[in-house]
Amino acid sequence: MEKKTTTKNTGYIYAKGGRKTATSGCRLVKAGSGKIEVNGIEFKKYFPTEELQRVTLTPLTLTNNLKSFDISMRVTGGGKAGQAGACRHSIARALVLLDETLRPALKAEGLMTRDPRVKERKKPGLRGARRAPQWSKR
Repeated sequence: MEKKTTTKNTGYIYAKGGRKTATSGCRLVKAGSGKIEVNGIEFKKYFPTEELQRVTLTPLTLTNNLKSFDISMRVTGGGKAGQAGACRHSIARALVLLDETLRPALKAEGLMTRDPRVKERKKPGLRGARRAPQWSKR
């Protein structure tokens, strides 16, 4: 598992997550009011669509902890969809570090596994990853 920070010294739990080329670090503060911040920006401004917000908050809604923590995340790489998935992964990992009994519920929803799918590289002699040049009879 990732780095665990003791709550006695610092008062927060830290975990990392990823999806595609995006990586996220999540800092979960126990005694919180439900404030969520991504890269220093308010959560709803950083992820403007409801779909991205729903994806990011899936672990919290699944475990009924939506207003229990203050969350601060640092996200780099990828696009907004990949970053939302990376945030979801890091939040799920942080929740498990905090309370191991949440693991089966999060694992059943597939939130504990990093999504390994990335764009396939272009191969030499092809137009894309797999697309061959158009065949010409003459």
